[in-house]
Amino acid sequence: MARFLLRRALQAVVVLLGVTLATFALEQLAPGSPAREVLGIRATPVAIAAFDRTYGLNQPFVVQYVQFLNHLVHGNLGFSWKQNRTVDSLVVAQLPRDVLLVGLSMVLALLIAIPTGIRQAVRRNGAFDYAATGLSFLLYSMPPYIPGLLAISLFAVRLQVLPSEAPQGASLAGLLSHPAGLVLPVLTLTLISYASFSRYVRSSAISCLEQDFILTARTKGLRQRTILWRHVLRNSIGPVITLVGLALPQVLTAGLVVEYLFNFQGVGLEYYNAAVNGDFPVMVAITVLVAAVTVIGNLAADIAYAVLDPRVRLA
Repeated sequence: MARFLLRRALQAVVVLLGVTLATFALEQLAPGSPAREVLGIRATPVAIAAFDRTYGLNQPFVVQYVQFLNHLVHGNLGFSWKQNRTVDSLVVAQLPRDVLLVGLSMVLALLIAIPTGIRQAVRRNGAFDYAATGLSFLLYSMPPYIPGLLAISLFAVRLQVLPSEAPQGASLAGLLSHPAGLVLPVLTLTLISYASFSRYVRSSAISCLEQDFILTARTKGLRQRTILWRHVLRNSIGPVITLVGLALPQVLTAGLVVEYLFNFQGVGLEYYNAAVNGDFPVMVAITVLVAAVTVIGNLAADIAYAVLDPRVRLA
């Protein structure tokens, strides 16, 4: 296990270096310059040169990239000249909201998808299986904004029972003080996650039910409920663990489209605003953070997979 973790850690470092290099290079190739964006179109060449010299923007690409890596290693994500604040403070201010939004939707999606997928596998090719499969395919094929727009149209416009905008509180307590505003964003992300989770659980459970150890358990007289929850669930949950690990970057983006749709003040909406306004330091920092969380999520999923399935550890 130690060798496996060391190998994956080295792979993660290589991946992160590649992401940082590509992201930093794209920032350098972008049209315009930070000095021009900050000082305005009427800035004199002398003022622009002084700005570049102050922030090291006149250095060669390699020198700037090494300085960028050094800042990242020390936890410095950069400075947003447009907002006149550090990117660290932006992410720290918005991250708790994303954790709340993604955490609620992920838990709800798993609580619905796992029992539904196993029941579909047990009663496959039945009416319930066809209905659940059709719903999953419908949700899976939709762009993320479609379920959100449908939810707004039904619950906010026609029935007028829920607000169409997320709570705008400046803190996590402010969000929780208006829970009705969280319902539609959480519902949208739950439907999107459920569609993929349930399909994988169903396929994995069907494969598990055809294994010899399930037949052995039945011949021993174990009850159906015991077989499903003690044997089928544990052996079919692996793909879902991988999906959850890959979904961890949503903590930082929280479905950018969903945040924009419901005006949810999170990291994803911050990234969108940075892209629209040309705030490149914010875009680069969030991109690198998403890459880091993706790598960590993959590693965590592999470890959890090995814990659940000893054959992975032996391999």
